[in-house]
Amino acid sequence: MEQREGKLEWKKLLLNYQWMVSSIPFFLFLSLLTVLYIFNGHYAEKTIKDINRTARELKEVQYEYKTLRSELMYQSKQSEIVKVVEPLGLKELVQPPMKLKDTLY
Repeated sequence: MEQREGKLEWKKLLLNYQWMVSSIPFFLFLSLLTVLYIFNGHYAEKTIKDINRTARELKEVQYEYKTLRSELMYQSKQSEIVKVVEPLGLKELVQPPMKLKDTLY
């Protein structure tokens, strides 16, 4: 009989209205911590996705830069410039340029 009364007392204590009301701030605090924990997980995942996307874009821009730089170096070669300006009637100099001297000085 005493064992049964002990269980009833425990249930009364656990389900006591005053205890539940006094525990509400603690449960609200736990709820807030849970929401913050979930938010932090989502925020970290979003940040990692942004970092990965930015790294991919950076690699693409680096490849584009290297490609354009190599094309520019190829087009800047003397033989390529001669091919481009030949239709305009310009020709490569065969003789060295002449120096002009000022006789007044």
